[in-house]
Amino acid sequence: VQLVESGGGLVQAGGSLRLSCAASGFTFDDYTIGWFRQAPGKEREVVSCFGHGFSTYYTDSVKGRFTISRDNAKNTVYLQMNSLKLEDTAVYYCAADRLGPCSSTVRARWYDYWGQGTQVTVSS
Repeated sequence: VQLVESGGGLVQAGGSLRLSCAASGFTFDDYTIGWFRQAPGKEREVVSCFGHGFSTYYTDSVKGRFTISRDNAKNTVYLQMNSLKLEDTAVYYCAADRLGPCSSTVRARWYDYWGQGTQVTVSS
């Protein structure tokens, strides 16, 4: 089982990045894929998820700026991040939860598999 994030980097405030999460080794269609982030000194928080049933969820701080999408043919989930803010700086992780919900109730501890993370740094 493998989840590999890519697309992180350094960007100025107001800029954009697209993160990718490529999955292998499990039945991708059965899994809800979530994006989480963790900033230094802070707890890991859910950013967005794309459910196995095609529901989506965004935490309030990213609504209207981030868009999650999913390509089951490529076993990949994307997170398009626009209008980036300094407070979006964090390590971003994707994770997979078999048949899990995708809503405001999402909890990191439910997720079975995790990627290694990709750093997103927003500068002023």
